[in-house]
Formats: sequence, structure tokens, C-alpha cells
Amino acid sequence: MAIPPRTAPKLPEPLQRIVEARHHDPFEVLGRHPAGARVTVRAFLPWAERARIVEADAELSRIEGTDLFVWEGDASRVPERYRIAWEGKEGNRGSAHDPYCFPTQLGDFDLHLFGEGRHWHAYRFLGSHLKEAEGVSGVQFAVWAPNAERVSVVGDFNAWDGRAHPMRVRGGSGVWELFIPGMGAGGFYKYEIRDQAGNCHVKIDPYANAFQQRPETAGLITAPSSFRWADDAWMKQRAESDWQRRPFSVYEVHLGSWQRDEEGGFLNYREIAKRLTEYVKDLGFTHVELLPMTEHPLDASWGYQCTGYFAPTSRFGTPDDFRFFVDHLHRHGIGVLLDWVPAHFPRDTYALANFDGTALYEHADPRLGEHKDWGTLIFNFGRNEVKNFLLSSALYWLGEFHLDGLRVDAVASMLYLDYSRKAGEWIPNKYGGNENLEAVDFIRQLNTVTHEQHPGSLMIAEESTAWPAVSRPTYLGGLGFSMKWNMGWMHDTLSYMEKDPIYRHYHHDLLTFGLLYAFTENFVLPFSHDEVVHGKKSMLDKMPGDAWQRFASLRLLYTFMFTYPGKKLLFMGCEFAQGREWDHAGLLDWELLDRPQHQGVKKILMDLNRLYREQPALYDVDFDGAGFEWIDCHDSSQSVLSYIRKDRAGDEIVAAVFNFTPVPRTNYRIGVPRAGFYREAINSDAELYGGSNVGNQGGVKSEPVSWMGRPHSIPIAVPPLGALVLVCEPLPETVAASESAPATSADAVTEAEDTPLEPLPQDLRS
Repeated sequence: MAIPPRTAPKLPEPLQRIVEARHHDPFEVLGRHPAGARVTVRAFLPWAERARIVEADAELSRIEGTDLFVWEGDASRVPERYRIAWEGKEGNRGSAHDPYCFPTQLGDFDLHLFGEGRHWHAYRFLGSHLKEAEGVSGVQFAVWAPNAERVSVVGDFNAWDGRAHPMRVRGGSGVWELFIPGMGAGGFYKYEIRDQAGNCHVKIDPYANAFQQRPETAGLITAPSSFRWADDAWMKQRAESDWQRRPFSVYEVHLGSWQRDEEGGFLNYREIAKRLTEYVKDLGFTHVELLPMTEHPLDASWGYQCTGYFAPTSRFGTPDDFRFFVDHLHRHGIGVLLDWVPAHFPRDTYALANFDGTALYEHADPRLGEHKDWGTLIFNFGRNEVKNFLLSSALYWLGEFHLDGLRVDAVASMLYLDYSRKAGEWIPNKYGGNENLEAVDFIRQLNTVTHEQHPGSLMIAEESTAWPAVSRPTYLGGLGFSMKWNMGWMHDTLSYMEKDPIYRHYHHDLLTFGLLYAFTENFVLPFSHDEVVHGKKSMLDKMPGDAWQRFASLRLLYTFMFTYPGKKLLFMGCEFAQGREWDHAGLLDWELLDRPQHQGVKKILMDLNRLYREQPALYDVDFDGAGFEWIDCHDSSQSVLSYIRKDRAGDEIVAAVFNFTPVPRTNYRIGVPRAGFYREAINSDAELYGGSNVGNQGGVKSEPVSWMGRPHSIPIAVPPLGALVLVCEPLPETVAASESAPATSADAVTEAEDTPLEPLPQDLRS
């Protein structure tokens, strides 16, 4: 007679759900369950052959046909926190405290704030954290997955088995948690999420602080940072100073292609810090801006399709290595900004997309949730927990890494529901408009909170439309950004410069139109990475004409930018006139610096930065019309432009004159507001820059000849495809008269108050 196959006994439904790895609260079954004087202990151990409770020296019995083990007995034999020892199938053995005998570790107030979208530091309780619970050390895991049927922690510590460490859900918060005793830093982990349809998804931890190096994607359990910051002087000065009235000149950098080691591999953050600090100080920039350093899987995305919103990319080292990078630059007087990407995220199945089997971080409707241009997904800004994720990310970078600001990518795509969409491909807002009202609310909250939490930090918008008041305070109806990239100025200026000089007089308005709106926002003038890729040509190759004309035009362009109202930004390689487009997979063409023409472009860039920092007229009043006056904006026939920059008090005067044709303009007279000697501080045609040396032998003394409605004027030689920056200095006889005049009581007060302030530390001086 045939013997029927052995089958597992029918289990009670809660135990069956444990065996099938679909229980939302494993603590209901597993762990210690007292009943009067008796206690039942259950453990699910798929790797074990035998197991016992150490403190009770009691053997657990396997429930036949399962990996469930159970012991029942006197409750006094088993303490509330007990260890289980086990032996495996291959003779391996171990012991650890049972995770399921520990109470919940997350506070209700944290969960409440998170649900409201107001937990500014959600990364402190979500993610993975070393923790000691009731004297037992381990790792606390927590993840938001409200629509999951079951969530488990998986990693190299449990053979990536989703049955081994199921988590418990905390009521209606959608947050799952588990404290695993005995674990420490260094292990890799993910979450296995079973959705309501019974499908399993292995996902990264959205709040992980570090990840494996690509192409691997697991999170890394990290210890609390042991880094000791030494940038107190910088942080204090930043919080107390008025950034609007200070020089702000940014060197934009992609770390992976700036420099590499001798074998072509990536440098560590610490080595980059030392090299970049020396180079940027030499150039004279006040800040560096990093293309996104948030962890991302694909080099070719340049970091703009990121998956780790709380983790510096492991390409260049550890989070503490990145802290060293920021600290080192700060100690040498250089600010650090980061590109940050809250507008969209990639579709990678192991990351945020369809996180718990539903459209959680994104919209389910593709008319709201997809960026067709970029193949990415759009965050659901109307969901509190999603907003909280992004707000916490911004505050994490500003707080944990002392960053001086975030440049927020693709703001226009966040503001408009119909961004890059045809009719029928988008859904109007509740008022029938195309404004994304939820994104607007998020942006205003983002800027309000970051400025409150981190005084002196900057939030800078990459925003290319006519949306009003982007850089105006939220209490005045603005979006609250500190500054906005002036994309209109950039496009118009480059369009003009790309034209053959013989035709430029027809397009003079491209240079003058920007002053009609130059003071409606706090603008940054950007020549960024986006302008030197995808067939747009390098900055040098945008310029028309032969080699001499192209280099002259580039020096002219940079002089125009550094004297024009607005803060400055230049992408790496542009400072020495890289000849080809930027390639993220290669390196800058550093060998070009062996050539005089390229040296000349770098030299004028250094001198422009130096003059910019030294002359308050060029930075003191960038954001209102009080710091700018046209001298002549009408000379389109000769393609010459001239204007005045001045400081808030009107004491400092700088005149800038530009000739956008290869024809020198001799005895070209311009009106000036004050008598004085107009020192030629910059001549872009100077021989040391590679020019033809047409100029004014150091400067020109003004003449009492009324011109262009001004009481004084100067006759100057304006070089071909050249620019002059003329600093007004008092005439010797004026200075002598002033010095011989008797001091008034007001003068005496001024002298008494003019005692030197305590100097900044040496490494923070300009």
C-alpha cells in the first residue's frame, strides 16, 4: 500500500501568515507571550536546525514542516529580553537576542510629525541607525511603505532572506520598524516589500546614509559620524554677513571629470579637496558648486537621476570623507554649494519607483507623474510624507555637511503642470490653471524652513520662465529663493556672441533687453555645464571667426559677465577656454594650459575675479537699479556698449566699455559722472591675455567736457573685440585739497570710529 506524502499540519492563521512571510505584525506571533504563570516563546529561524533559549537553557521545538520553533513553560525562566542560540544545517552556530522580544522603538510624536509633513529631521528615525535598546546594542530599521502587506529587512547578515526579519507596521502611519540586536556598522541591507497582490520587491532604503559602489545598490549601515569640524569661523561669518552685498563668484564642478588619479580612477573626496582648494583660490572664486553628489547609479546622468537622497555618492569615498571636503574648503575661505534634485527621480525598479507596489513617491496618473523628456518620475508634492522626505533631505545636506546652499534643479518643471506637455497630456489644477499648486506650496515651505534652520544658507533656483517673484520672500507672495539663475540673460548673450560681428548691430537689443528685468529678481549669471554639452559647443567654439577672434570674444564675454549686475557662475574648463565640449566620462583638457592663448583666458579670469572682489561697485548693489547706470546703450551701429557700476553710497565708480566688433574705436568719448583719473583696471585686449594691446596706457584723466548728459567725459581707445574696465580714482589735486581741509567734528567722530576690526583668521581672508 502506498504511503501518502508527509504534509505540514494546518496552522492557526497568524502562524500561517508568518510561515508564508505575509504578516503585517510578526510580534503578534513571534517573541515572548506570557499568559499568567506560563509563557510561550516562538521564533522563525529558516537557517536553523536546532535552537534553544539561552537564559532558560530550554530547547525550542520545531513545528513540523515549518521553520517555526516554539517553547512553552514557566514564565519566570525566560526574562523579557532573552537570547536564542542556534545550530545550522552545515554545523554553523550562533546566538543573539531575539528581535521580537523588544518593544517598539519609534516615538509616536515622530510618527505624528512625519504624517503631517513637519518632521524636519525625519532621517534621524527613518533609515538604519546604530542604537542601544535596554542595554542591548543593535541596529534600528524604519521605512515608510503604507500599502505593503509585509516588509522585511534583508541583507548579508540573513542571506537576503525576506522570511527572516519581518518588520511591524506602526498603525496608520505606514511606517514599518524593527530593532535587530547584535548588528553593527558595515553590513549591506535592503528592504523586501510584499505588495497587496503578493508580489515581492527588493528596494533600497530611501533614507540610507551610504550605499555600495555602483553597479551594486545596497544600503550600508553606518556608524554615527566621528568627524570633528574645524570651520566654526566660516559658519559664524556666514550666518552674520549679508550675502547680497558680498562677492559671489561660483566655480561649477563635476568631480568625476575634473581631475583623476594616474590610473584614471576617481580621486577620494579628501584628495579632491586639497587640489580643488588650491586651484579655486588661485582662480579667485568665492564658492564651488558641485553637480549632484547624492548617490546615483548612472555616471551618464551626471547625478541628476539620483536614488540616495541622504547619501553622498560612494564613488569618491565615505560620508566623513565628504565632510572633510567641505570643511577643508571652508577653512580656506571657499563656500560649497550642491545641486539638489527634488523635481524628479529615475524609474530604477530597486529604488523609489512603485516603492510599495503602488505609486507612492510619484503620481499614479502619468499626466501628473511622468517626465517624458527625461524618462523620469515626478514627486507627488501633495503627499505629506513625500514632502517630508524632500524637506528632510535638504536639511540633511545643509546640517550634516555644513553646505552653504542648494541649487535647486529644474524648478520650472515643478511649477507648471503642462511643462513640456501637449494638450491632453496634463491635468489642470482645481482652478483650471497650469500652475502646480502643491509644488508651489512645497517650494515655499522648503525655502522658509531651510532659511530658518540654517541662517546664511542659500537656496538658488534654476528657473527659466517668467514666473514672478521667484527670489522674493514668501511673506510677500514670492517663492522664497535667495537667488535665481538668469537664463534669459544667458541665452540672449550667447545668441548675440555666436553671431558674426558684421551682423551684431542688428541684434544690439539682445544685450540691452536684460536690463529691463535685471532687478526683478536676485539673479545669478550662469555659464553652466548645460551650455557646453549636447552639440551646443564649448564656450570657445561658440565664438565666431578665426582663432584670434574667438579668444578675444571669449575674454570680452567674461569681462561683460563680471561687470554686469548679478552674481557669477562659470563651469569648469571654461576658465581656460576648453576647445571641445565637456565629456563626463573623460577629463578636462589640462594640457591646453601649456598654450599662451589658453593661459591668457585663465589669466583674465583670475584678474576679473580679483577686481570683482576688490571693487564694491561690482557687487555691492547687484539686485536693484541703484548700482547701475547706462552710459550709452544706443550705439548699435558700432556695436559698442557702456555703463557705470557703483556701490550703495555712490563713492566707488567703475565704468565698463565693450566693443563687440573687430574694429578698434579710437578717441571714443564717453560721459562719466565724476571728475577723476579712470584707471584701466582690465583691458581684455592686453598683451598678457593674448590680445593686441590696444588701450589707454594705464588710464585716462577726465575732461570737463559735457557728454551724454554728464558733466565730464573721457576720450578712450576701445580695443577690437575688447572690453575696458575703468576704475574712477580721485585726481591728485582733489586728494590734496581734501587732506588740507580742517577736520570737522563729524570728521573727528569718523576717525574715532574708524578703528580696525579684529581680522578674520588668515585662511578666511580674501
